[in-house]
Amino acid sequence: MLRSAGRDAPTKPREEKDSTRRWVVPLSDVLVDGEMERAVAEVVRSGWWSMGPRVAEFERSFGELCDVKHSFAVANGTAALHLALLAIGCGPGDEVLVPSLTFVAAANSIAHTGATPVFCDVIGPHDLTVDPADLEAAVGPNTRAILVMHYGGHACHMDEILELATRHGLPVIEDAAHAPGGEFRGRACGTLGAVGCFSFFSNKNLPMGEGGMVVTQDDELAKRIGLFRSHGMTTLTWDRHRGHASGYDVVLRGFNYRLDELRAALGIVELERLPERNRARGQIVERYRTALDGVAGISMPFATRPEVLAAHHLAVIVLPEGRTRQEVEPAIIARGVQTSVHYPPIHRFSAYSDPSQRSLPVTDLVADRLLTLPLFPHITDAQVSAVIEAVLASV
Repeated sequence: MLRSAGRDAPTKPREEKDSTRRWVVPLSDVLVDGEMERAVAEVVRSGWWSMGPRVAEFERSFGELCDVKHSFAVANGTAALHLALLAIGCGPGDEVLVPSLTFVAAANSIAHTGATPVFCDVIGPHDLTVDPADLEAAVGPNTRAILVMHYGGHACHMDEILELATRHGLPVIEDAAHAPGGEFRGRACGTLGAVGCFSFFSNKNLPMGEGGMVVTQDDELAKRIGLFRSHGMTTLTWDRHRGHASGYDVVLRGFNYRLDELRAALGIVELERLPERNRARGQIVERYRTALDGVAGISMPFATRPEVLAAHHLAVIVLPEGRTRQEVEPAIIARGVQTSVHYPPIHRFSAYSDPSQRSLPVTDLVADRLLTLPLFPHITDAQVSAVIEAVLASV
């Protein structure tokens, strides 16, 4: 199991009664140790549970990781996306370019500003990030922004994306939910565009249960993000509690998207472990790649790109032509291996289906052949072997 010298040994993550014990290999897993328990217990004993000093510490530490001026801890990754879109001024009548092969939170966040998501295609089975050429083709008179997603922790082709964004005068929002600790040309994912958004959901590289972060280098955007995060109020509860302010004004119609102290305490602990765990994820992905890529018609996207340091959030394979996930997955599950899909394309959901939508031939080509394999830092060699054997026996 993964742990650092001097750290308490991780405790058993599941009780007997937990239904997840039926999996020989679960899709993802978390470990709990004494350091995490103490961090949360200290917050509970402090009596201050809402946003306060630990949130501020977590923001500072995450900002240092990304080498970015402004970091705002928020309730979840969806809140991060919504704040980013609001900060750049998205609203009714606007269009935002976004890949269809991403989590629906991206489209929902766009829609909740009053803007319209315009879905774009991915590059191919070998690279599931958004295609810069298709982004270019989708730009129209109402395009307000480009929202890209670093799929699986692999950076998009940001040189081309930023060039076309600059040429059209469009801000770029990075959905870096999969990519904390990932880099593109030595710069942290999430810091390449106008605003970067992260998620700390339980299956992410930096798991906290729920939580997110918004980062930016832009002072004016930072001011707006900070106001939108907390009801549009000019001072925070913690400021008033410490006597640093006695009142407040409300200067815009904001939201309560704040993070609490308990999850921030977890985040501080998890952040210290992130580089080590990302490396472990990468080693596991390479085992999968060596065993499966090019075997029995299977392929594995994201061969090494020298400009990219991947965070390895996902281990995804593309099934052979003519085989679908729906055909293969039951046999894998029967062997006790849990799988998933990242993602059902958004343009196929009822809420976003539109006969007049743009053609997305590559996304439609690969969507039913995508299969996500188990990946977590402390997966055992025996579990990895079980996954590989299950896949090869089922294709």
